[in-house]
Amino acid sequence: MMSENDALDGQEEIVVESQEQEEVVAEVQQEQEEVVDVQEDEDEGDDEEMPSMADLLDAEEYKVDLPQRGEIRTGVIASIGPSQILVSIGAKSEGVIAGRALDDMSPEVIKSLEVGQEIQAYVLNPEDKHGNVILSYTRAVEMRAWKIVADMLESEESYEGKVSGYNKGGLLVDVEGLRGFVPASQVSAVRRSMAVGATPEQRWAKMQGEAVVVRVIEVDKERRRLILSERAASNESRQAVKERVIADLAVGESYSGRVTSLANFGAFVNIQGADGLVHLSEISWERVKHPSEVLTVGQEVEVRIISIDEEKNRIGLSLRQLQDDPWKSRIEKFQVGQLIEGKITRLTKFGAFARIGDDIEGLIHVSEISDQRVEHPKEELNEGDVVNLRIIRIEADRRRIGLSMRKVDSAAYVDKDMKALAAALQGDDEEVEEAPVEEAAVEEAPVEEPVAEEAPVEEAVAEETPVEEAVVEEAPVEEPVAEEAPAEEAVVEETPVEEVAEEEATEEVSEEK
Repeated sequence: MMSENDALDGQEEIVVESQEQEEVVAEVQQEQEEVVDVQEDEDEGDDEEMPSMADLLDAEEYKVDLPQRGEIRTGVIASIGPSQILVSIGAKSEGVIAGRALDDMSPEVIKSLEVGQEIQAYVLNPEDKHGNVILSYTRAVEMRAWKIVADMLESEESYEGKVSGYNKGGLLVDVEGLRGFVPASQVSAVRRSMAVGATPEQRWAKMQGEAVVVRVIEVDKERRRLILSERAASNESRQAVKERVIADLAVGESYSGRVTSLANFGAFVNIQGADGLVHLSEISWERVKHPSEVLTVGQEVEVRIISIDEEKNRIGLSLRQLQDDPWKSRIEKFQVGQLIEGKITRLTKFGAFARIGDDIEGLIHVSEISDQRVEHPKEELNEGDVVNLRIIRIEADRRRIGLSMRKVDSAAYVDKDMKALAAALQGDDEEVEEAPVEEAAVEEAPVEEPVAEEAPVEEAVAEETPVEEAVVEEAPVEEPVAEEAPAEEAVVEETPVEEVAEEEATEEVSEEK
């Protein structure tokens, strides 16, 4: 049997062994932890050195640059053949310009290309059924051109090109491969002055191939519309010239100029480098419906300046003010208060127009038609009526004559009518005195009364015109006629020729008898 001491010694050994085992386990665990830490550090280093798949795909050296439809790519020509042109654009395969895209290229353009040359191409199809990238050289040039003209429109930059063609409306000018249109209204004044002729060929053909400076004024890529202007390109210089010219001009002065264009409202005339307008009403004293009736483009004319607007840089010109006004010479025979005969030509709400001479019309205001109230001239007059009128107003500067019907018998004009009657009778007497042959025939007639009795024709005439006989018998002296027969005054004034005819007829019959 084991003693108590032995048992205690055995327990102590067990405790010691347990402690030793725990220490060994702790050491092992510590070593394992150190190994784990080292491995973690190594793993972290490995992670930094080895990128992920996403990193590899995003890396520039591993990135694949795939072409997109509608994109313009820059590439290098790899080969040029009769049916295709190969272009290296950095894709997995070379791009191909073939078929219609190749047909769109002119022979001159194809001839200008070389292998190794860098060009721009438009991607029509990123990949066809054969895996090729389909390109177009012409479309790339066109797209680039639309961008250029859009920039020109924004910057108001001018472009120097050549006239490539024409149509009935104006000139055609190529801009960076695009066909632009210059309307006739946007062609410069100098060029318009040379565009003479009835057909587009006559007006524009001679300008084809000429150099021209234009400015883009409208761009519509969707409608493929490009509008150019030669006038706008030189607008600044023209404005400067016009300002300088206006400063040297003076209203009322006359200058020589050239007709540059015609419009419905007038004609433009260039004087000393600046255009002025001759309004339709200032072309001629006669009625003109269109400037082409009188003027032609390119015609040299003499004009007078009638107005200058320095703020708007506008010059008003006149042709007719350098011409004699025929109206003034036609109205010299008329005077205010004169009795005349007129023919009604037009009826309006405010009055009636009457022709009183060669192309001379006067206005009978509605208030001058009758002493009674008249709402409209048609109540008293009709077109074509011949009426007695009195001139009540003459405005030579405004080319107007005022006429009146109700003042024909006005007492305010009695003195004037008396003087006019006396002058008419005196004129008749002078005409009779200037006819010696007729007077001699009267003196040789033995008896005048039998002649009157034997002339049944004259008696009939005398019977038919008793008023005129009375005038002849009762007016041996001028003054009594004027005082005793006021009604006869009007007859004498209106028909002085009939009196003379009566006297001459009597004398001729006496001579024959």
